[in-house]
Amino acid sequence: MRNILVTGVTRGLGLAIATRLAADGHRVIGLSRQLSPAYAALMAAHAGQVLFEPLDIADIEAMPARVQAVVKAHGVPFGLVNNAATGRHGVLATMHRKDIDIILRTNLTGPITLTKYVSRQMLGQREGRIVQITSIIARTGFNGLSVYAASKAGLEGFSRSLARELGRAGITVNCVAPGFMTTEMTTGFDDEQMSAIRRRAPLGLAETSDSAAAVSYLLGPDAARVTGTVLTVDGGSTA
Repeated sequence: MRNILVTGVTRGLGLAIATRLAADGHRVIGLSRQLSPAYAALMAAHAGQVLFEPLDIADIEAMPARVQAVVKAHGVPFGLVNNAATGRHGVLATMHRKDIDIILRTNLTGPITLTKYVSRQMLGQREGRIVQITSIIARTGFNGLSVYAASKAGLEGFSRSLARELGRAGITVNCVAPGFMTTEMTTGFDDEQMSAIRRRAPLGLAETSDSAAAVSYLLGPDAARVTGTVLTVDGGSTA
């Protein structure tokens, strides 16, 4: 049973990823600011296998100590899934600087920093898997999500270069880019926008379980020689 760290597990895609990885037989260590009832129920269903540690991905200064504490408590992780993100909408011209900073700290600087300290642990083991959850918005763009798109595009570029840095140590670095899903991230869209989004997906909107399956593959033995890639799960929206 290998340790997998997953950020943002309280709901939505993060909860789906934790559920799938637990079913795969991994020991899941969920990292979020607070423990949600849904994740607590998953812990109860997999006692001793699904665990929780508090972590605020945007608190960059606390990251080294938090990673050290998690490793001390649970051992060196085999996998890291950077899922935590914020998707605040806003036209750039009127967006407050504080909101821009929150998006970039949560979606880009935080995951980079967490990856830095976790990969140090993996280097000692000379094996590991890192999966970043990005978005098709990084390539397609979307009105009102320019800063969000920049953060996800940055994470993809970071991952491609890091894959080259860590590959010789047997550590893979990949991204899963979901399309639009029916989660809290899409609650800000009106009916007309959601209708347009659905029309662009010939297979229909992907479910959170579809992206969780992609993460499962990248953490599994069949993906041992897959690195520096972006695996898109969007129902064909960007085909």
